Amino acid sequence: MAVTLSAAKPPGWRAGAADIDITPDYPVRLSGYGSRTTEFEKVAQRLHANALVIQWADEAPACIVTVDNCGVPAALRADVLNRLAATGKPIADERFSLHSTHTHCAPMLKGLLPFLFGKDLTADEQSRVDRYTEDLTKWIVEAITKAREKMEPARLDWSVGKAFFGLNRRLPTEAGLQNAPNFNGLVDRAVPVLRVKSADGSKLIATHASYACHCTTLGINEIHGDWAGITHQELELRFPGSVALIAIGCGADQNPYPRREMRFVLDHGVSLAKEIVRLINEPMKPVRGPLACATKEVVLPYDKLPTPEEWKARSANKNKYTAYHAQKHLAMLERGENIPPALPYMLQAWHYGDDLLTLNLPGEVVVDYSLRFKKEFDPARTWVNSYTNDVPCYIPSQRVWEEGGYEGGGAMIYYGRPTRFGSGIENIIANGMNDIVKPGFKAK
Repeated sequence: MAVTLSAAKPPGWRAGAADIDITPDYPVRLSGYGSRTTEFEKVAQRLHANALVIQWADEAPACIVTVDNCGVPAALRADVLNRLAATGKPIADERFSLHSTHTHCAPMLKGLLPFLFGKDLTADEQSRVDRYTEDLTKWIVEAITKAREKMEPARLDWSVGKAFFGLNRRLPTEAGLQNAPNFNGLVDRAVPVLRVKSADGSKLIATHASYACHCTTLGINEIHGDWAGITHQELELRFPGSVALIAIGCGADQNPYPRREMRFVLDHGVSLAKEIVRLINEPMKPVRGPLACATKEVVLPYDKLPTPEEWKARSANKNKYTAYHAQKHLAMLERGENIPPALPYMLQAWHYGDDLLTLNLPGEVVVDYSLRFKKEFDPARTWVNSYTNDVPCYIPSQRVWEEGGYEGGGAMIYYGRPTRFGSGIENIIANGMNDIVKPGFKAK
């Protein structure tokens, strides 16, 4: 007797996405620029947190979140994971990537850029920063919960395009490095895009994209998502019901040009949205599972720490930022606290079957890292993000460290770090990433 064997349904993706408005309805200081002296004046564009939850077959779910903010600190991320665990639906640490758009027109958060203004906030200002930090934590949990509730069979595809408004901003001059367009400087034009559709292809669930460029087109004291916010807005207007997740690549030394006018932020955001639309309307490469996620913590040592005498001398400096930075560290010593000699730094790598590798780096990471990783790993399958899972400070390459300047160490003062990093952190990061990337993705 003939026996007919029915083929088992092959494993596949499930996915769900959600968009939450995270615009405050109360006054709060904005982050990103130390020159601001008051709480924001008005809402020029609303802010969003977007969540995409994906799951291959019976594996644990993984979650990508993008937030319109200058930077989301590791402490807030940890709080989100703890709250999800308390609901009985946890997300594993290595399977959660939290991306900041790095707009400089979003509320300040507790624990990020604490020395930005060169003085303490007033008690009322600090209370509203604390309130927004709590609100944002709840909103991110809500976005993830809603995305999980909307999960359905799905298909994932990806492709890479290009954008051109980002330029290297470290211009060498006889007077030293200037923050100005450097047309000969290193750039990363890549615009990687992940498309998530329903299993039958009839519905666009989400798009996820990133670009290596600062979100600093605007310098206004108003709430706005900058070019990333405009791109998000354009995509969700064009595809109602879908969710757009916009992240940042290694753009710490890249600025959008031209800048400082609202028309330019519209131009940049719309141009990026058009490129994403072009890509998702053309054939893309399939992305299959399983999804293997890994993290590794490395330690980035600081350069030689100042002595107590040096802290005392700096605390009387005429530059208010230098003086404030020194006074805070001097106070730590007087309380008997140790100034940390190094920064813990978490690397993250996601392997989508044999089809795609995404690397996530915390902090403001300069472009050298993405260019390096796309040489050391297969460039046709590698996507590099920064401003992910934490934004502790700038992360210079060895080249940028040796050249110095703002990204090479000057910005550490605003992040509250004791001094610049020591030489060699690029190789520490590269070696650590090499340890967690599967051999099949390494360049041949």
